[in-house]
Amino acid sequence: MQSGAALCGGGRYDAPMVHYRRNRLPGASYFFTVTLADRQASTLTDHIALLGDSMRTVQQQLPFTTDAIVVLPEHLHCVWTLPETDSDYPARWKAVKAGFTKGLRLAGVALQSRPDGGFDLWQRRYWEHTLRDEADVARHIDYIHYNPVKHGWVTRAVDWPHSSFHRYVRMGVYPEDWGIAADIDGAFGEP
Repeated sequence: MQSGAALCGGGRYDAPMVHYRRNRLPGASYFFTVTLADRQASTLTDHIALLGDSMRTVQQQLPFTTDAIVVLPEHLHCVWTLPETDSDYPARWKAVKAGFTKGLRLAGVALQSRPDGGFDLWQRRYWEHTLRDEADVARHIDYIHYNPVKHGWVTRAVDWPHSSFHRYVRMGVYPEDWGIAADIDGAFGEP
């Protein structure tokens, strides 16, 4: 058996690049977690309008439906449904991230540069889960709407402004007093 150095052509051993396999089904609904590189930052909520602009621009170019979303200071969760003939959510996330980064730069926000010329704003990867059925969708939407309470930003879901929870209340899906820290007992998100 060859050594790691021999397999890599000599020199220092570099672990092979991990190639993630993502489930891509046209027309499917997906749960995403997208995170900033700096988990102490508040860039997403500090610049929520720029994030919204980026998402709307991408949505016009590469359609998708945002079924639910919550934006926290350093990460966001959402459920997207793609068109029946399309499964390319990676292109959408790449464009959203790039658009937000460009918007920040144009607004004069200082960003940490990387040696490759990019910016150290986003984590390079994101979490994706293909939603399997209506119960899975409902569980993840509950998780999204409860997330600001879970992280201690508010004690009631209704008090977090950057959430589709308010739209769900208007539609009659949730009562306004749903998602109070002391009252929630349930399995949200991934089992």
